Amino acid sequence: MSSQASVLFDVPGPRARLRNNILTLLTVVGILAVAYFVYVKFDEKGQWSAILWRHFLEAKTWTDFIIPGLIGTLKAAALGSVCALVFGAVFGLARLSDHWWIRVPAGAVVEFFRAIPLLLLIFFLFFLAPSVFGGGDYTLLALVTGLTLYNGSVLAEVVRAGVLAVPKGQSEAAYAIGLRKSGVLWLILIPQAVTAMMPAIVSQLVVLLKDTALGYIIAYQDLLNMGFVILPANYFGTRVSSAIVIAVVYIGLNMALSALATWLEKRSRRSSKTSAKPVAPPSATGVGAPGAGVAGGTPGI
Repeated sequence: MSSQASVLFDVPGPRARLRNNILTLLTVVGILAVAYFVYVKFDEKGQWSAILWRHFLEAKTWTDFIIPGLIGTLKAAALGSVCALVFGAVFGLARLSDHWWIRVPAGAVVEFFRAIPLLLLIFFLFFLAPSVFGGGDYTLLALVTGLTLYNGSVLAEVVRAGVLAVPKGQSEAAYAIGLRKSGVLWLILIPQAVTAMMPAIVSQLVVLLKDTALGYIIAYQDLLNMGFVILPANYFGTRVSSAIVIAVVYIGLNMALSALATWLEKRSRRSSKTSAKPVAPPSATGVGAPGAGVAGGTPGI
């Protein structure tokens, strides 16, 4: 058995490698066949005609449509990320409280917003806002608030898991040298937890960036809305070409953030600043998830 084997994975033998190579080859052939089929169908409809693509060579297509849409997407993602991180930190630490009257309500809030579908949450906020605040454009508010409540509740579990991932001996040693509970939390546990949970946080922010596309449903002026509605309305017959270009931009953004998450995870595993292992992102819904709904506080915190 080579050094690449683990408890859950054994290095395949010659027959298994041959079978895997055949399956890989068949998969690649299948993907290429599907891609060729799509290419032929698009070609039959004239979607590869230069006239449907040349407007992307004009500066105003980018300055008037794509870049404003990209700014709208990044603005919603940035606001949602900051608010979700604050929400996650507050409720994640509240779930670790020794006081039940803080821990239980915080757990109820986190589990509720983890369970509710994000699209329903955005719809509800979008249609509720005019009744509360009066007339106006609440697309950004509804989108950011929905992203904050949903992703913030997931990040709260990341924060809680990050603190719990620090070995108990760390807090016991801190108490032994005379630190108080708040000192143990802020000087010992949280600095180590931040390093351990950073990859999970970045992974969740990638999810948040993807979730901004739901703003399309309430007509928020983001990249998706520009690509599927406004650009085709200004350049007739360009819906497919616009969708392809917008998809490439989205994929580029998400790949950049995913690469950052991978780099942070590798860096976290090598870090000597923490004794906690990297925290995996929790599932979208907390109902029935391991560790979800833990009512008890963490001893020694």
